[in-house]
Amino acid sequence: MPRPRGFRYEQRGDGTVVISHRERAATTLRGGRAEKFLAEVTDGDAQLVMARWTGAYKFGNERMARSHPRNR
Repeated sequence: MPRPRGFRYEQRGDGTVVISHRERAATTLRGGRAEKFLAEVTDGDAQLVMARWTGAYKFGNERMARSHPRNR
């Protein structure tokens, strides 16, 4: 499975965090969710964490399901 890439995050002065993918805003986090995200992104692989928080995380079975006979 290819690693996610192209994600960036920006922490703003009012405590919000904006996660963007390929220069487009993907999600905005505020309050406790922003704090939890910042703690998680510093501990792990930042690209994987941002992909998971934006919902753009592929689990690997989508590729296999595409080639299944009932989905053709």
